[in-house]
Amino acid sequence: MSERVNDQDLSPESKAFKYGLDVIDKTEPLIADYIRGELENQRTQLKLIASENYASPAVLLAMGNWFSDKYAEGTPGHRFYAGCEFVDKVEVLASEHAKELFDAEYAYVQPHSGIDANLVAFWALLAYRVEAPFLQDKEVRHVNDLNDGDWATLRKAFGNQRMIGMSLDAGGHLTHGFRPNISGKLFDQKSYGVDPDTECLDYANIKLLAEEFRPMIIVAGYSAYPRKVNFAKMREIADSIDALLMVDMAHFSGLVAGKVFTGDFDPIPHAHIVTSTTHKSLRGPRGGIVLSNEKGLNEHIDKGCPMVLGGPLANIMAAKAVAFAEAKTASFQAYAQQVVDNALALAEGIEKRGGRLVTGGTENHLVLVDVRSFGLTGRQAESALEESGVIVNRNSIPFDPNGAWYTSGIRLGTPALTSLGMDCDDMGEVADIICSTLSSTEPSQTKTGEISKAKFTLDQSFIAQSNGRCNKLLSMNQLYPNVNIEGSI
Repeated sequence: MSERVNDQDLSPESKAFKYGLDVIDKTEPLIADYIRGELENQRTQLKLIASENYASPAVLLAMGNWFSDKYAEGTPGHRFYAGCEFVDKVEVLASEHAKELFDAEYAYVQPHSGIDANLVAFWALLAYRVEAPFLQDKEVRHVNDLNDGDWATLRKAFGNQRMIGMSLDAGGHLTHGFRPNISGKLFDQKSYGVDPDTECLDYANIKLLAEEFRPMIIVAGYSAYPRKVNFAKMREIADSIDALLMVDMAHFSGLVAGKVFTGDFDPIPHAHIVTSTTHKSLRGPRGGIVLSNEKGLNEHIDKGCPMVLGGPLANIMAAKAVAFAEAKTASFQAYAQQVVDNALALAEGIEKRGGRLVTGGTENHLVLVDVRSFGLTGRQAESALEESGVIVNRNSIPFDPNGAWYTSGIRLGTPALTSLGMDCDDMGEVADIICSTLSSTEPSQTKTGEISKAKFTLDQSFIAQSNGRCNKLLSMNQLYPNVNIEGSI
């Protein structure tokens, strides 16, 4: 172990994390070692996972405290447990910050994750559109007041509702109504895709699908679509068939908060309900949030617990409040704009070096590369890049011939590298590392002599050289430069 470090030489952040690890060491040293190892990995790899970022030390520290010990089912001032005075204050502050940040009338900050936020939204919409009118018709105030026959009728009505959302290979998400996910078991779902030539959304075709299928909910939003979405047009389509527009902005909420996506491309003024994670481009803790400007809907969102959520995680809500406060600053707006500028520079760098970009470019934080232009599958590209020090994820592309496991694409995102301080010039070097790796990777053969979709060959000397280039970039753009956890206290 390194020599003892003098406390006076440490930053406040270093002291906080160092002492914390020292405490963990005394109970389960392996966990302390794993935490140190994760930090080392993140400091020595180029993180281009579009859904990942680096939370600030303040956000990280806000998650580890006594709020984690509290049960607090209910809402501020209406808990099912006593002793929640400061939990109430935390939740109110987080909600107020979120409302101001996104210019929303209502913010629900309890969801534990993106899928939880979407479940809250789905059931709030069902309560708003199906349950509330049914109760009014039966002249009762609560579902517990229904007789068994009426309750059976209402339950059946819940399961008969329809939804449309973006198809998975076009860039949609499992939680938008697909069968392996609970959302697909809850709704009768159909997907809208993209134009086969432009690979971009075709709003006329979405409108035709909506008119034919007549869904109750239209879901907009994406996890792997490198373009903006016109939410004003999506609301027009929803209004034309009396549907409800739900937007999942988990991936691009930081660009909304940072005022990069405004007007027709800001979902808040146009959607009935908006969900998001609080990590990704928003740079907060892992968690979810639900926003709305629809007055009649808010009371149903507020029942997320016990509707689909367990007790709220007060420590995570505290971290959300810190992250929202950070996102209200001018520096965060500059960061959000740089995320998009960096994505554009990365896309241009890859295209210049022979890579084919899905949709021909990007307008947001992510770039989708068709790696068939390098003779590879997405799985091979992902693994080869990891060996070279670049962390990405394989991803389906529109009309993908390799399916969802092997895929034909990789998804790249710039939020994390931008958090490190990298700029457009750095993206040129990143693009060169990526394309050099992919160009140097060769598919292997299977035992039967066929071309493998998973195995590959990549020269070890090239791997060492590529990792050296990554480390040089990272040495000039350090992760948590004020955090030193070497040695012991």
